[in-house]
Amino acid sequence: MISSSGIPAVVPAGRMAAWDQPVLGLPSGLELRPWRMSDAEVLVAGGRDPAVRHWNRLLVATPEEARQRIARMHERWRAEVSAIWAIARPGEEAMGLIGWGDIDLGGGSAEVVYWILPSARGAGVAVEATRRVSEWALHDLGLHRLRLCHSVSNPASCRVAEKAGFSLEGTMRSALLHADGWHDEHLHALVRGDI
Repeated sequence: MISSSGIPAVVPAGRMAAWDQPVLGLPSGLELRPWRMSDAEVLVAGGRDPAVRHWNRLLVATPEEARQRIARMHERWRAEVSAIWAIARPGEEAMGLIGWGDIDLGGGSAEVVYWILPSARGAGVAVEATRRVSEWALHDLGLHRLRLCHSVSNPASCRVAEKAGFSLEGTMRSALLHADGWHDEHLHALVRGDI
């Protein structure tokens, strides 16, 4: 598709929506799979975790709200605006969330979002999942540039970005409002050819 500026879209509209959301295997044996209605309690647990709530602003208080959020995840895949996976062992409940928000197929970019429940933290799960969804976004979907943004007060996310191959590009001042006020954010990026 050609945009009004005469520059062709990086990824043609309709490409992502034409696919079923894939299950992506990880080297550790974990998998990234679409969220299921049966995962509603995991979203509620994420919404109750202080770190997940603080850094991700996840506000899911009830199983019904979680099921509505899961339904929206599937709708947003078909609308080509986000691609969100559950991180899980095959056949087990989710232990976290990873994916792409703010997908711009025409401009070829997206921003990674993720969180991990406390029981799975510290084992490299976020790094492994970030690498895998980045490969999918750049090589399978065909995006050109991926962003990972996090509060400068969140060094764990800075380590995830670095270990996943994202380059630090700078600091965005007062870029995101958290419950405790405005936070500066680090901007990391990965472009096609980096991996």
